[in-house]
Amino acid sequence: HFVSWFWYGSVCAILGKKGLVVTILSKSHADRNVYPSAGVLFVHVLEREYFKGEFPPYPKAGDSSNDPITFNTNLKGYPDRPGWLRYIQRTSHSDGVLYGSPTAEHVGKPTIIEITAYNKRTFETARHNLVINIMSTEEFPLPYQAEFFIKNINVEEMLASEVLGDFLGAVKNVWQPERLNAINITSALDRGGRVPLPINDLKEGVYVMVGADVQFSSCLREVETPQNQLRCSQEMDPVISCDKKFRAQFHIDWCKISLVDITKVVPVHSNRPDLGTGVLPDIGEYNPPSESLKSRDYFADFLITLAVPSAVALVLFIILGYSLCCRREGVEKRNMQTPDIQLVHHNSIQKSTKELRSMSKNREISWPLSTLPVFHPVSGEVVPPIHPDNYETTSMPLMQTQTNLQSQIQIPQQQSSGK
Repeated sequence: HFVSWFWYGSVCAILGKKGLVVTILSKSHADRNVYPSAGVLFVHVLEREYFKGEFPPYPKAGDSSNDPITFNTNLKGYPDRPGWLRYIQRTSHSDGVLYGSPTAEHVGKPTIIEITAYNKRTFETARHNLVINIMSTEEFPLPYQAEFFIKNINVEEMLASEVLGDFLGAVKNVWQPERLNAINITSALDRGGRVPLPINDLKEGVYVMVGADVQFSSCLREVETPQNQLRCSQEMDPVISCDKKFRAQFHIDWCKISLVDITKVVPVHSNRPDLGTGVLPDIGEYNPPSESLKSRDYFADFLITLAVPSAVALVLFIILGYSLCCRREGVEKRNMQTPDIQLVHHNSIQKSTKELRSMSKNREISWPLSTLPVFHPVSGEVVPPIHPDNYETTSMPLMQTQTNLQSQIQIPQQQSSGK
């Protein structure tokens, strides 16, 4: 389909005296020529099946279709394609598609597209040329053009001939023109749309522009009514009588439909500048500047960058030092300005603090009486203090245990009645 194979050349060489004959077979590919019409949608499928013969067979029998093959397309001699031509290939196991709508300015100019196929299993490549000869047509451009936004279909699905034919058939039933052509197809992502989430089989959406030779039907005009315009402004679906003819297969966003009558469009002529050849004029050899450059004085730069900030910092340091060191009032002046009662309170707090500190250093003080037994539990005699004056209180635990208490207090034994 895409490439025409032919074997050419049978070169025979006689090597040595034994008359060994070697046959060298070379295969070449003829350029593929297509003839699209200006103003009509052009679709060309790059089928993977026609490129598999150029690569080694897959090692597993029956799995030749598993070779991952990708395509790269560009205008011959340039890194990219023409502006009107687009390319899409979802995965390396699907076919690639070239599509677009040439304009009248491309008529009569053969466009050579280089197609390079990459086999990601063997890392081999194959290259072919596609020659696009754009033809003029009397029906171009069709005066009435309508652009539909279909929400439930991706661009590669719409490019299939069966799906596009079904859509044009539905539009023809609603519009009923004598001539109806698909002018252009654009993915919603190329119009600033967002990539849908991979849930619920969401689609990207596609814009399809069609042209006809008769006025727009009343059904298509219903979207321009004030009621439907109000519903669209409120993000509600407009009420279109012919929507049921599309709903079975195509979900159309009627708020995004565009109806253009090019017979009423005022052409705008812009004076474009003459494009040059893209080659810079020859202005001779490059002459670098001479080595005898004028010396530059950096003293002013030094003053600005170092001296001025240093001077400002020094002034601020002097002001701060004067404020902290030279303007101290002194203790006497502070006491003179302080009320007597406040000084008395402050003096009493200082004395109490010193007393507590001295008491904490000297722990040779009897424990409070509340921590000692008032009388002996057996004899009823008053028990002397546990801690003598010369007892080392620093090693005494704060809480007395029963063992320590019994070792320090000798309880007199009761005498028997017989003695």
